Parts: sequence; structure tokens; C-alpha cells
Amino acid sequence: MSITHTNRRSVARDSYNPDVDAPTAHRTDAPASVRVFVLTISDTRTEATDTGGAAIVEALRNAGHTITGRKILKDDPEPVAAAVRAATVSADVVITTGGTGITSRDSTYEALAKLFEKRLDGFGELFRMLSYEQVGAAAMLSRACAGTIRRTMVFALPGSEKAVRLAMEKLILPELGHVVRELKR
Repeated sequence: MSITHTNRRSVARDSYNPDVDAPTAHRTDAPASVRVFVLTISDTRTEATDTGGAAIVEALRNAGHTITGRKILKDDPEPVAAAVRAATVSADVVITTGGTGITSRDSTYEALAKLFEKRLDGFGELFRMLSYEQVGAAAMLSRACAGTIRRTMVFALPGSEKAVRLAMEKLILPELGHVVRELKR
């Protein structure tokens, strides 16, 4: 009796690591603590009014991660790109907040997109999906994105504290160690 094409696929699929849940296995080997640089991009925020940046730092510290630095910059693509490039030297992850909208001054996406070696399109897609549940169709105005620069992961979040908390709790913190593990391989 010969195995048909369909049966071969079924046999191959069923016998390929049947007892391994790859994401779970990867998380097991992932670092529990990673080094993160936080950058707020805003023409108006100060240390006292930067609730998005503060929310990122608080979430990271509560999860046991190390903050390598925190900075606030005006929404100007060249200094933003330079700060992110510099942060990749000592951080495993860079998280930015602000400048991801569509106003004339919002330029975080432009500053980072040209630096990304690999884009993580799924991050922006998932963020907008989750955001849609909270703000409806206005979620499409966000250009939140993520990508890699060398072996550093970069996440660009909106400036809204509520949006920051959503991204941190639902997307970034659950996968942070796993992402860093994958980049270091």
C-alpha cells in the first residue's frame, strides 16, 4: 500500500515534534530580565508630564527589567534616529512613545522605518486590532510599529498613556524575553 500525497503531508505534520510547543519552549529559554531604553518623542512633554514614558518605565520595572536610560526629545526625525541608534549599543530593546500619529509634526515612523533591518509588521497590526476594541475606527490613525536594528528590538508606541499601557500589557511584556532570545540567536 502506497502513501498518497495527502497522507504524506498528514504523516509529516503529525510526526514533526508532536510534543513540542515551540513558543512555550522558546519562552522557557528566554531571559527573565532585559535591558531597555525608553525614549519619549514630543514637542510638549516634560519629565513631569510624560505619563506615557513613566507608564513604560513602571511596567518594565514591575516585570523585573532594567532601564538603561530614559530621554525626552522633540519630534524631529534626525535626533530621534540618532538617539535610537545610540541606544542600541547598550540596550536589548528600545521603546519609544509619541510621534506615531498623522499630524504634520508626527515623524517617529519616518525616523525609525529607515533604520529597521527587519520589520515586525504583526506588532502594529495587533496593536491596532486591540486598540480598535477601545477607540473604534480611530485606531487606524496609529502608526505604531516595531522592527530590529542590529540585535536590538525597537517598539514605537503612541504617546497616549492608555495606548502605552495596552501595548505593554497585551503585547510587549508577554513576549519581551522571547523576542530578545530570538534576536540573540
